[in-house]
Amino acid sequence: MIAQNSTCVTCDALITSPPMSTGTLLIISAPSGAGKTSLVKALCEKLDDIKPSISHTTRARRSGENDGVDYHFIDEAEFKNKREADDFLESARVFDHYYGTSHEAIDQTLNSGSDVVLEIDWQGARQINKKLNTAVSIFVMPPSLATLEERLRKRGQDDEAVISRRMKAATLEMVHYDEFDYLIFNDDFEVALSELSAIVLAERCKTDKQQANNRPLIKSLLA
Repeated sequence: MIAQNSTCVTCDALITSPPMSTGTLLIISAPSGAGKTSLVKALCEKLDDIKPSISHTTRARRSGENDGVDYHFIDEAEFKNKREADDFLESARVFDHYYGTSHEAIDQTLNSGSDVVLEIDWQGARQINKKLNTAVSIFVMPPSLATLEERLRKRGQDDEAVISRRMKAATLEMVHYDEFDYLIFNDDFEVALSELSAIVLAERCKTDKQQANNRPLIKSLLA
């Protein structure tokens, strides 16, 4: 039985804790053609308060892509200047092009309370995990190599040489799946999307985030 005049330690903590929880950084990796980009787009349309990270890249803009929406397209000299200035949370060279994630942009979005979903390869994921212990990582697998190759061909973006190169790289990427917190197999898109959404919602329901976002309610319930 609790004495009427005793101090509620939990309630005091609720008063002194930060006013709002920061968002969660979600890292999604997969071999080319596994469907991560489609999953990320659908996830951001399905859930509120989650935004895709827009990476910087030195590769050429593809048909239908927009600067500042799909990527920040910059030349190699500018990319190297940003990297030397430590502007990137992670950076990597993939298929002869450089990719990097702005540290400042990620911090601003997370501090606003929104989740950020970041599409990077396993190298970038490893870099971030060394710097941050709060990121949640997810690896997306194709249901088979045959399906992966079929998807790459249907995209119509690469010639035979590039497709062959991507297929060879796929196995080298997939062996790193066990470095990630979650593993999703993208056989049925809607099932994979539901699993990805469930991960995001479960992270939002963690006690520390619920406590930060619902302090007044918790305080009233414990009064």
